[in-house]
Amino acid sequence: MAVVFIGIGSSINRAENIRLGLVALKAEFGELLLSPLYESEAVGFSGINFYNLVAKLHTEQNIMELIKKLKAIEKQFGRPEKSAKFTPRTLDLDLLLYDQQIEPDLDLPRAEILKNAFVLKPLSELAPTLKHPVLGESYQTLWSHYPQQKQKLWKI
Repeated sequence: MAVVFIGIGSSINRAENIRLGLVALKAEFGELLLSPLYESEAVGFSGINFYNLVAKLHTEQNIMELIKKLKAIEKQFGRPEKSAKFTPRTLDLDLLLYDQQIEPDLDLPRAEILKNAFVLKPLSELAPTLKHPVLGESYQTLWSHYPQQKQKLWKI
């Protein structure tokens, strides 16, 4: 069974879409382990602040099946199949890690882990001693070296 980390975000009806997204994930995958919930400014565009968190789950689905399931859940909550980057989201479910697999064509581990505070901070709290599969450093260490003034986060 694979250990998976999912980045979850919303900027449209944030609290409700995050709650319902978690209900859908739990119905599909069972027990979820969750990071704290954070609010952050939109990155890459001017817009409403986002709510973000990271979930840990276990699955027997392979990577492609999992990605399809996450996209189906996003679509269920009103996200268009081909939505543009850097726009408001009803629900965003990003596969961050699938075990310790490195799959550059699938962006695994997801590059956003190292770029965005709203991904790295909750991941560092949920799995502080887990090591990044490429860099070999723990997420807690990576967060401690992140330029934290770059992106502001507020714990909800």
